[in-house]
Amino acid sequence: MGCGSCSTGGGCAPAGCKSNGSCLTGGCQKMEVYDWLSNLDMPSNYKPFPIIEVKFKGSRKEFFVNQDDIYLEIGELIAVEGPTGGYDIGHVSLTGELVRTQLKRRKTPIDQVTRKVYRKATEADVEKWKIAKGLEWETMHKARTLALDLKLSMKISDVDYQGDRTKATFFYTAEGRVDFRELIKKMAEAFRIRIEMRQIGMRQEAGRLGGIGSCGRELCCSTWLTNFKTVSTAAARYQNLSLNTLKLAGQCGKLKCCLNYELDTYLDALKDIPDRIESLQTDVGVARHQKTDIFKKLMWFSYANQEDWIPLKVDRVKEIMAMNKRGEKPSNLKDEAVELKTTTVVEKVHDYENVVGQDSLTRLDDKNRNKNNRNRNNRNDRDRDSNRNRPQSNQGVGNQNGGNSQNGQAAQKNREKPSQHRQQQQKAQDKPQQEQNQRNQPRKDNNRPQQNQKPQQKPIEAKANENAPKPQAEGGNTEQKRNNRNRNKNRNRNKEQGAKNKDQGPKPNE
Repeated sequence: MGCGSCSTGGGCAPAGCKSNGSCLTGGCQKMEVYDWLSNLDMPSNYKPFPIIEVKFKGSRKEFFVNQDDIYLEIGELIAVEGPTGGYDIGHVSLTGELVRTQLKRRKTPIDQVTRKVYRKATEADVEKWKIAKGLEWETMHKARTLALDLKLSMKISDVDYQGDRTKATFFYTAEGRVDFRELIKKMAEAFRIRIEMRQIGMRQEAGRLGGIGSCGRELCCSTWLTNFKTVSTAAARYQNLSLNTLKLAGQCGKLKCCLNYELDTYLDALKDIPDRIESLQTDVGVARHQKTDIFKKLMWFSYANQEDWIPLKVDRVKEIMAMNKRGEKPSNLKDEAVELKTTTVVEKVHDYENVVGQDSLTRLDDKNRNKNNRNRNNRNDRDRDSNRNRPQSNQGVGNQNGGNSQNGQAAQKNREKPSQHRQQQQKAQDKPQQEQNQRNQPRKDNNRPQQNQKPQQKPIEAKANENAPKPQAEGGNTEQKRNNRNRNKNRNRNKEQGAKNKDQGPKPNE
């Protein structure tokens, strides 16, 4: 059987942590202690230390007595005695002489360790333990629903099932004391297990749940930090940090524990810097204190209505303060300003030439911007062509719809004036050819033609010249050809309708 913490499902290589079977070292666990004595050879008469350290869910670790001298290795799943009966399943986190050191560190006497190690976990124990762990998420949400129904001001953050699935511990956070007796009754009826409620703080909750801090690393309280010291806003003031609660607060909503890490170093450096200094009296005027560099031991001052800041050393500031107490004033602080070294940024010269332009961070933005501009221009051209052709197609549709209503009057006029009707037919036959020839002529400008403009009619004598073949314009528009075809169909349909009305004769006047 493989490593239980990574759920291999059989085989040697674990499927979870991808450490290729080396999970027995316990490197992927929280609050891990490295056993630097594991590779050392012990004397032949050495008797192993009978107490081992076992790790459970989260950062909970407890000590157990190995009375039967079972050979155990770090990372193995074992069955141990439960706190209130039954058994629990956990991982061996530490064995040997280092357990004695851990007992001294936690100030736990050896006589107080009474619970025993039962056996190595069997396949049935592991299967039952996995089923119990799979119920924790659903149980926590059901318990939250029950707490909301009872209108209790508490937040259930985590649930820990015992290995034998007979008991569950509910961890919750609340601002004050909560009367959850009715809640325990309902949860016992719903889950059919023993219930234990345990109140924890905000920092302990963040340590159990884990997360990523503003520094980009895993939370300290969930990896190595065990004791939580009090953090105040004075720690931020000593380090010249902005008193912004959003930046100073961590995942738990409290002040970050890391504010205390460098506090002692800042306090040592602040011993040489004068405290509660606001201004310096000079002959030019009053110089106000602006900021302090603690480790460089520099202080910046500025005069009223001037934007330049004057850097001074701490020792000189102390001398000027002593002069002001005696009633003396220096001439001008600008004469005593410290010259700060400006760091010049030297551009790194590469031993290769950037030909493709892959070093530019905005190279993809420029390509996308040019591509979008091209797409926008092509879209505008298509819209312009469709707008230019739309009035012609509408004119053909209008001729088709309105031709039937005027056929009777046109037939009567053609019957009264046959010569005029034949002349109009002749002109109508010549009109599409004239429009086609005019359209094939190359344009000298790109101005849009007027919608209602009619082509000029040429005399009939020039018909032979008009019918002469002319070179087609490159890239002819298929939309124009389609409109011409529809217009010819409409004209032929009107001619047939007029001829039919002529044969039927005029309608009698009502």
